Amino acid sequence: MKKLTKEPIKLTGERVWRTYIGGREIGKLHGNFQAEDNHFPEEWMYSMTQARNAGREEIEEGLCKLEEFPEISFKALVEKYPEEMLGKSHVERWGNSTGVLIKIIDSLERLTIQVHPNKIKAEKLFHSQFGKTESWHILNTRNDMEEKPCIYLGFKEGIDEKQWKTCFETQNIKEMLSLLNRIEVQPGETYLVNGGVPHAIGRGCMIIEVQEPTDYTIRVEKITPSGFEIADSMCHQGLGFEKMFECFEYQGMTLDEVKAKYCMQVKEMRTEFGIKQQIINYQETPCFQFEKLIINEKCHLKGADVFSCLYVLSGDGVLESPTKKYTLKRNDQFFIPAASDEYMIGASMENPISVLMIRGPKV
Repeated sequence: MKKLTKEPIKLTGERVWRTYIGGREIGKLHGNFQAEDNHFPEEWMYSMTQARNAGREEIEEGLCKLEEFPEISFKALVEKYPEEMLGKSHVERWGNSTGVLIKIIDSLERLTIQVHPNKIKAEKLFHSQFGKTESWHILNTRNDMEEKPCIYLGFKEGIDEKQWKTCFETQNIKEMLSLLNRIEVQPGETYLVNGGVPHAIGRGCMIIEVQEPTDYTIRVEKITPSGFEIADSMCHQGLGFEKMFECFEYQGMTLDEVKAKYCMQVKEMRTEFGIKQQIINYQETPCFQFEKLIINEKCHLKGADVFSCLYVLSGDGVLESPTKKYTLKRNDQFFIPAASDEYMIGASMENPISVLMIRGPKV
């Protein structure tokens, strides 16, 4: 199996149970045009992370598999060959973890209002080196919603912990939402969501979420918008209802300030293979970085001691390594080991291929 570390590895995504409903559009990505919404609204990709769901502790959810060898988990391969898969410098800094988790999220209903710990709070409260700073790249929005798809991001000005706790204790969801900034979203936009910033994904949003590799989610709604009752442990994640409020940062901002800080401005450059768009870099967060490659010629790449995750957004093309050739299509998922030899992605001017290239935390 060590030879696998020398070239791109095709992975399969894993559908994961959540408290909210969605997933119809993910089914369509896989060619099931009769797919319906259910409690599996997420597909986890490149994942070494176990999902945390009350009542489903004995079910292994969220760990991705190798397409060619489905009996082998991605986690097992990384742990067997950490330096070849992740790079020597990465392993010395972050251990045998990619340090990043990537998901597709497709919401029929609004997700519950929530927050995730930053690195400092994750270390203090969960004894984890990773928090859950995340980002949302808007893939698409549903056109059959009663209202325009939106997100809720960050407190408005003048909010304090006492007011927020009172809303929680009375379960005044309408007021909770009124205390957050509401932003209507468009496909192609990307938002950074730092640990500590309260948020909720609205109805009808389909996103790529790039995040730190934990599932620590503090929820302040005890019942989902569709009426599903959430277990207490799924709200406070074992911290208790008093301590969980330490995860929030009570820094209010205007809507314009939130957009300026958290809506990423794409930096575009022309290359010999097409266009490279830098979406999030390490100056904006040390937790991960990603860019979009729009390829209409041959693009030659290699591991160069840094791993990357390739996700095909659109178009047709080929990926060739010294020993294999893949026909690329939408939603294909490849992991590029740090030790990978050169490989090539090819497409044409008539039908270019768009690929997200995502990397883990800064070393």
